[in-house]
Amino acid sequence: QVQLVESGGGLVQAGGSLRLSCAASRRTFSIVTMGWFRQGPGKEREFVAAIRWTPVRKYYGDSVKDRFTISSDTAKNSMYLQMNSLTPEDTAVYYCAVQTSVRSVVTETDYDYWGQGTQVTVSS
Repeated sequence: QVQLVESGGGLVQAGGSLRLSCAASRRTFSIVTMGWFRQGPGKEREFVAAIRWTPVRKYYGDSVKDRFTISSDTAKNSMYLQMNSLTPEDTAVYYCAVQTSVRSVVTETDYDYWGQGTQVTVSS
């Protein structure tokens, strides 16, 4: 069974940084895109960032542009999200997701596999 395992969440003060990781435990599919989504308290799930593996192309949501950086390690079937200058508005459960074909990177229903989520809490 394929699993996407996120790690790196936690509690951080405003202005701080966190680095999230996502690893595919058993790759029986072709990864085209890996993405991050988040869902804050009382909010809908929103697109954060995505990375298309070949050729490498990165996408960011407007609210995280210039603060977050997405990267990947194809040899490890892994993806990372470096989050800097965090604010309380970044508090959410962050989900990792995978696309196995080329589709819209910002649409959550266009992703095929999902992780269980990791909590990020930013205190003011």
